[in-house]
Amino acid sequence: MTGASAMSRWVDPDTNRRLWRMSGPMILANVAVPLRGAVDTAMVGHLSEPYFLVAVATGTTIFNFIFFAFNCLRMGTTAPTAQAVGAGDHAEVRAILWRALLLSALISTSLLALQLPIVDVALWMIPASAEAEAHARTFFLIRIWAMPAALATYAFVGWLYGLEDARMPLVLQIVTNLINIALDFLFVFGFEWGVAGVAAAGLIADFAGLAIAIVVISRRLKRFDGATTWAQVADGARMRRMLAINRDIFMRTFCVVSTSAIFIARSAELGDLEAAANQILLNFLMFTSFGMDGIAFAAEALIGEAIGRGNLDRFRTAVRTVLVWTAAFAVVNVLIYWLLGLRIVYLMTDIETVRQTAETYLVWSIAMPIVSSWAFSFDGIFIGATRTKTLRNTMFVAFAAFLLIVFGPFAELNNHLLWLAFFMFLTMRGALLAACYPRLRLSLERTGTS
Repeated sequence: MTGASAMSRWVDPDTNRRLWRMSGPMILANVAVPLRGAVDTAMVGHLSEPYFLVAVATGTTIFNFIFFAFNCLRMGTTAPTAQAVGAGDHAEVRAILWRALLLSALISTSLLALQLPIVDVALWMIPASAEAEAHARTFFLIRIWAMPAALATYAFVGWLYGLEDARMPLVLQIVTNLINIALDFLFVFGFEWGVAGVAAAGLIADFAGLAIAIVVISRRLKRFDGATTWAQVADGARMRRMLAINRDIFMRTFCVVSTSAIFIARSAELGDLEAAANQILLNFLMFTSFGMDGIAFAAEALIGEAIGRGNLDRFRTAVRTVLVWTAAFAVVNVLIYWLLGLRIVYLMTDIETVRQTAETYLVWSIAMPIVSSWAFSFDGIFIGATRTKTLRNTMFVAFAAFLLIVFGPFAELNNHLLWLAFFMFLTMRGALLAACYPRLRLSLERTGTS
């Protein structure tokens, strides 16, 4: 048997093309997300006082914590849309979008109503100078008004992913970033609005992106025959299903975001050297996540479409393709970090003590892609199958293990312990979902449907 024929047993050419048609743009979109924050940082980095930089970093952290926690609106829309497409239910494809937009409106309205207590609690938890805190408050209280646009865009992007369209979300991301950059220059250096200008630029850019998304979605809806009635959108059983899916994914995402926040906070307690080294090494994991997230997002659509069709062969093929590519990506990442990791660290800092500290803990970054591959791939598989309760419960166990290692009675805080906790968090996420996979497959084989 040749290598090509052996590979074809695992990776179906058609499924492979579909996966990479989505994964490629998704990976680029993932890369574009942190660039926006980097530009904001660069803008205020040229202002007169360092507390402006701290203020934007603090305000952005608060906004992004909330924003990323509600990524459930994107994930919770993709799989149901893909399942409806696979089933050929055009009315439900349209109704899912309206339900997601309704939920995004309810969430954003609640966040706007609670913005003052949110910022008060957040600033109490994040120590900063009086000047930095005042400007961070200004930043957040402007930026939070972008939440309706940002969350609605989540719903639009999730719906497009469910249609296996990853190019338009990439275009939206790029255009929004370009608008944000242009307005940053205008407001910060032209109008001299400082921190408020950075926040206003983000606010306007998000609504501009939403306006473009509305035009795109309006045209895309015309491809699906028939009209959608309020009775279809507000169908009790389907509304409850959507709420349950989003609830479970929200809890799962909250654990992920909290794990990263705790890791960074505990790193700071160890001292500046460990905190700086960990921040550099986290970039390795971020780079890995760009690729694996792209594959996992594509998995949601592929798995959802197969289940919607009731086609178990298509489901199994999609699972194999996703697992093969995440494993391959992990191996490539391990080799890159093993061979070039120290050089990458040296490119990221000139401070010799930070370099030496990062070198001590580099082994964790080299090993992370292996366990990450299971966590990311099975995330995509279970979200695509809308088995979000299993996803939530396994995440709770993994998060509890992380907390036990970091804060447990026998824990003695050191940097290796922190990295071990993060490593075990990712390991348990993947291992627990892998252990649950046979039950998922068996349930689909018994019913032949989702």
